[in-house]
Amino acid sequence: MKENLIRFDWAMKRLLRDKSNYVVLEGFLSTLLGEDLRINRFLESEANQEDSNDKFNRADMLVEDSQGKLLIIEVQNNRELDYFHRMLYGVSKTISEYINLGDDYDKVRKVYSINIVYFDLGQGKDYVYHGKTVFRGLHDANDILKLSVRQREMFVGKEAGDIFPEYYVLRVNDFDKVAKTPLDEWVKFLKTGEIDRTAKAKGLPEARERLRVDSLSAPEKQAYYRDMEAQRYQRSVIKTGWCEGRAEGREEGRAEGRAEERLSNARNLKQLGVSPEIIAKATGLSLEEIAGL
Repeated sequence: MKENLIRFDWAMKRLLRDKSNYVVLEGFLSTLLGEDLRINRFLESEANQEDSNDKFNRADMLVEDSQGKLLIIEVQNNRELDYFHRMLYGVSKTISEYINLGDDYDKVRKVYSINIVYFDLGQGKDYVYHGKTVFRGLHDANDILKLSVRQREMFVGKEAGDIFPEYYVLRVNDFDKVAKTPLDEWVKFLKTGEIDRTAKAKGLPEARERLRVDSLSAPEKQAYYRDMEAQRYQRSVIKTGWCEGRAEGREEGRAEGRAEERLSNARNLKQLGVSPEIIAKATGLSLEEIAGL
């Protein structure tokens, strides 16, 4: 029987910020980044949230790795056409607001931007992308700028780009495979809100137990169903607009093709010495347009 689980994007807004549920987010982050991570605390203030949409679609966390090093991880799941710019803006804002706020931030070794995307973003064949800064030699592309020995001790990295933010983009709607790896199991849950009984990825067993719709209070359940319906409506509107745009584009393309064909025929007739009047009757062009060919 299909389990009635809360979708991750909604859970991130309401439930996963509760310390008792950190284990779910920790499992997701650990699986994606490939190391055991523990959430120290959420980094939220009145200053870092410009509106309610920003608040509910961004989660900034101070995270500790297995060696006790601190990371700042930002998770976003907005739906925006200019989302690539949003990623850059979000990281810049996170760094500017948090890095100098206290002693803890002197120990922060990395900033990650993790973007869970529920709409078409860019073009590509994969469903998980990773981006980082690389400093290549201008005259030798294989020459990667490294950190000095002292810098490696201070910053925990080998390349100069290792101290810069890294980005992950999960285009969950493009996942259409059988979940064979822990990351695939997570991506499937992000897309469908379903967790296979055989799924063993870190955090998913806890998600199965803690993110059940029937565990919500009556007001929370109403809010959840209302939000899910709003998202379905939004997707429908976007899809309708996209389809209409494609149809309109095809019609415009056909019209442009017919216009170019008339111009081409008129040029050929003019080169053959046919009178402008006859060309006008044959192609539907005006005498002025024919004179300008």
